[in-house]
Amino acid sequence: MKVKVSTKETIIEAAISLFNIQGYDGTSIRDIAKKAKVNPANISYYFEGKQGLLEKCLVLFFEAYLTYLEEEVSLLAYERPDYCLKRAVYKILSFQSNNHLLSRLVWREVSLDSQIVREITSSYLMKERFLYKKLIEAAIQENTYSISDISFLIIQLKSLLTMPFLNGQYLREVWNIFPQDRYFVEKYYQHIDDWIDAGLLQKTKMVNIPI
Repeated sequence: MKVKVSTKETIIEAAISLFNIQGYDGTSIRDIAKKAKVNPANISYYFEGKQGLLEKCLVLFFEAYLTYLEEEVSLLAYERPDYCLKRAVYKILSFQSNNHLLSRLVWREVSLDSQIVREITSSYLMKERFLYKKLIEAAIQENTYSISDISFLIIQLKSLLTMPFLNGQYLREVWNIFPQDRYFVEKYYQHIDDWIDAGLLQKTKMVNIPI
């Protein structure tokens, strides 16, 4: 049975596609309305214009993305911290793969200096930093390995998680790798798992964890 997509969802999907191809500045309300096959007035009604539509895309992404980190932070008191950290990584990779166009849009927009990005940085990205810090600190303490500045570890992990989705076209055209494929998630996760063990937890043997 085919699930009916709402007008709002149709508009969001059209916007994500066009923002990726033409850029935010290069996409008009009429472009989005034409692709979504709706009246341009619907976009103003639901989102109060193009900026409101971009804000909705950012919120949709970060609300889901941060949920995976929050879930694993909440389990730190009950499970091994390295399990929690690795599950968070796997969930985030899977989420970005399933929403690769939205992920590319978000990470590209976050790299720009604009008012909307500054607002996002002061809320979602600061929360992201806090949650990653909690997970990594717990994992390090569990393995009695001391690191004076955890910031660079978070930056490295963030780079590993965002690069394939921010640079999807490069991966496809140069390496024939497709971040939206399930095979990529499984293979790439194993490499990040090894990095966590060797670089962060100072382990020589990979730990298999339940996902």
